[in-house]
Amino acid sequence: MTAPWLHIVGIGEDGMEGLRPATRAVVEAAEVIIGGDRHHRLSDAVKAERIAWPSPFDALIDTLKSLKGRRVVVLATGDPLWYSVGARIGRAIPVEEIVYHPQLSAFQLAAARLGWSLPDVETLTVHGRPVQQMIPFVMPGRRLLILTTGSDTPGEIARILTERGYGRSPMTVFAAMGGLREQRFDGIAEEWRKEVPDFNTLAVECVAGPGAEVLARVPGLPDEVFAHDGRMTKREVRAVTLAALMPMPGALLWDIGAGSGSVSVEWMRAAREAQAIALEPRPDRRALAAANAAALGAPKLNIVPGRAPEALAGLPAPDAVFIGGGLSEAVVEAAWAALKPFGRLVANAVTLQSEAELMRLQAARGGELVRLAVARAEPVGRMTGWRPMMPVTQWRLVKA
Repeated sequence: MTAPWLHIVGIGEDGMEGLRPATRAVVEAAEVIIGGDRHHRLSDAVKAERIAWPSPFDALIDTLKSLKGRRVVVLATGDPLWYSVGARIGRAIPVEEIVYHPQLSAFQLAAARLGWSLPDVETLTVHGRPVQQMIPFVMPGRRLLILTTGSDTPGEIARILTERGYGRSPMTVFAAMGGLREQRFDGIAEEWRKEVPDFNTLAVECVAGPGAEVLARVPGLPDEVFAHDGRMTKREVRAVTLAALMPMPGALLWDIGAGSGSVSVEWMRAAREAQAIALEPRPDRRALAAANAAALGAPKLNIVPGRAPEALAGLPAPDAVFIGGGLSEAVVEAAWAALKPFGRLVANAVTLQSEAELMRLQAARGGELVRLAVARAEPVGRMTGWRPMMPVTQWRLVKA
């Protein structure tokens, strides 16, 4: 077993003085220190070779591997394994070669300032990521702690909150927490005009006003929140479909014949860091999918032009596959071959021809067939009656 040679140290605004004696000794003994400008400033009394974060950031791993055999310290902010560089490094370098030295995170410090219980708070990051990722977590009464990208991020989030009817939500920005230059800025989302430092943490207490958009992360969003051309998986069927697909944190969905992207978007909203590839041949529907992804908090949806099975070649292996359009034996064969163990395949059919194909596939491969029949109450003159939707046949199969 290789002895640890790489130390990843969390450092706060109080710099070296805030480190435990053993951790401070590790930094002081380092031959090489890697970090951002702020990290180097906080440890500038230590004499060591200094390396700035490389660009692109992925080059960091190659840089680290080239330094093996020397005493190397990577400085990070707060807890290196909580939305920080430590996790990225740990996926590329064996964990037995690394020693982590956590410091209090920005989440812990902000929660302490506000008297919030961390288990009751959503901890999020939009640092270097699209701000829209926080949208699925905006719900009445929810408390959010958000690592931001820069000084403009609180204003962007304030606009998002206001547009969705949460303009009266209190917002607090903390900067330089734990140091002599600590600052706090308080305000209301719809009135937010404050200039704040680049490096900050945002706290939001979501307050829903009249007419606020109230959307759960549980699948089955109202059809009207999606931009679509009439051809989409309707709300009730979508909820059952997502239940069969089983969204899980970090899992990847192939959405074949994605249309307006409603299934992909709900998959990504339902589990943290869930990913989806929406395969759709029509450019107008790809545009709808992109608009829905941005508006509903799935900005990282990967929309791919093309038809299955040809366009499936070379895509990363999925954890689940939904076939909402373009059903054929060739598509099923390609999807099944790529699907990971314990992966879920779900296919929906509306036409008699597609239903007959599903029945044939189920007879050959097994799995479960379900008929979904939904009716909605609608006006009939001055009265109300049931208007049935087209029934949907669903085939579900799990890869052992």
